[in-house]
Amino acid sequence: MTITAIDTEQPLRVGVVGLGWAGQQHLAAYSGMPGVEVVAIAGKEAELGLALGQEFEVPLVLADWEDLVALDELDAVSVAVPTFLHAPIAIAALERGLHVLSEKPIARNAEEGGRMVAAAREAGRVLDVAFNHRRRGDVQALKQVIDAGEIGRAYHAKASWMRRSGIPRLGSWFTNHEMSGGGPMADLGVHVLDYALHLLGEPEVIAVSAATHSELGPRGLGGAVGVPVDELTSPFEVEDLVSAFLRLEGGGTLVVESSWAAYRDPVDLIDFAVFGTEGGAELVIRGATETPVGEIRVFREGEGSDYSPPAVAGRGHEAVVEEFVATVRDPQRWARHDGSHALTRARIIDACYRSAAEGKEIAL
Repeated sequence: MTITAIDTEQPLRVGVVGLGWAGQQHLAAYSGMPGVEVVAIAGKEAELGLALGQEFEVPLVLADWEDLVALDELDAVSVAVPTFLHAPIAIAALERGLHVLSEKPIARNAEEGGRMVAAAREAGRVLDVAFNHRRRGDVQALKQVIDAGEIGRAYHAKASWMRRSGIPRLGSWFTNHEMSGGGPMADLGVHVLDYALHLLGEPEVIAVSAATHSELGPRGLGGAVGVPVDELTSPFEVEDLVSAFLRLEGGGTLVVESSWAAYRDPVDLIDFAVFGTEGGAELVIRGATETPVGEIRVFREGEGSDYSPPAVAGRGHEAVVEEFVATVRDPQRWARHDGSHALTRARIIDACYRSAAEGKEIAL
């Protein structure tokens, strides 16, 4: 393993692979940071690439990720592409000595994620995965309440992200198991799992029991409003709703649910509720990603003791990218940012899918 310090007096040179919504979030965040230079972007959408290149003044607009990773004038790469490409791109970049920021989930499964972490350790480079929802201002405000001991010892929690009609693109890589690795558990549930465990102080998950359902997607129902069926027209091979019961170290429990499509209120819901020995708390975000600040309520013993702590809007991908850049600029932090955190999430999700397939609880 070789660690080479980044010259903080020189611009940090980055490339972005992927031109969709997530890639554009990375691109905008890098472009707004002092001391960072976007050297290249890569993606198959030629017209979009040229437009983004002009808007953000990117010198190189490439079609193939292999050409971007091969560039000598790079220090780091963002990977914002379909999940099946995360591992090959990240591993190739790490082997080139580049730092990597990947979109979630880390990969299609823990085996691929493990190879990414091993590559990061071998190269002595940073591998971070973008979990932007834990950086919401309301999540951070609730975290402060829990960490301050306001609810005592948390012993049970439940969290969800539920959609009515929100299958990202019927017939696309999202609904193809080989390309995606899973449905809403891998897409939305990984966020839910991440912010829930983050709020609870990162307890170890010791066993899971899960069930998956595919009731609407296989019938062509539940597609995101205004999004046509993708040209790939892949069969619907994943779940459209999942529920998981997690046993935590110390006897605690966590229930995680996520759906792309279910007959429920048409407004997306992200929520979290926690029950403790001295109180409880909940966060309710109606409108999900369109609502900058959700409603927080804290419940404690005694009349008039319930309250709603203030919260401000978070900064999402901007904060993710800023933290990644700060980590890359500080070699002392590299070893702690090898992708292990995201790999833990992947192992839990793998266990959930195995539990659903085998109909039994799975120990981790």
